[in-house]
Amino acid sequence: MVKRIVVGAHYGLRDWIAQRATAVVMAIYTVIFAIAALTLPEMSYEAWTGLFSGGFMRFVTFLFFLALFWHAWVGVRDIWMDYVKPVGIRLTLHVVTLLLLIGYAGWAAQILWRL
Repeated sequence: MVKRIVVGAHYGLRDWIAQRATAVVMAIYTVIFAIAALTLPEMSYEAWTGLFSGGFMRFVTFLFFLALFWHAWVGVRDIWMDYVKPVGIRLTLHVVTLLLLIGYAGWAAQILWRL
């Protein structure tokens, strides 16, 4: 009998599903955004401001950014776990990446609700 030693955090299937789900959210948003942008009467600041003045477009755009940041977190975290072997450096990179993504989410919210 072969004894298999499994190491790591065992995220596997959950993260695979999370990346697929966030990719679907981003793809749906891309279609919604493309339709909305192509139906604008003109490409002007006023038209773009009008597009994002409604609560629906702000909400789906923020949902897109949250999906993007979660998608990025899973991917970058896996890169750090696969290629950075010293635990201290890997932990530092995880924390820096997480703080940056949280900061980007706050920045996206500030931009979307400042209009």
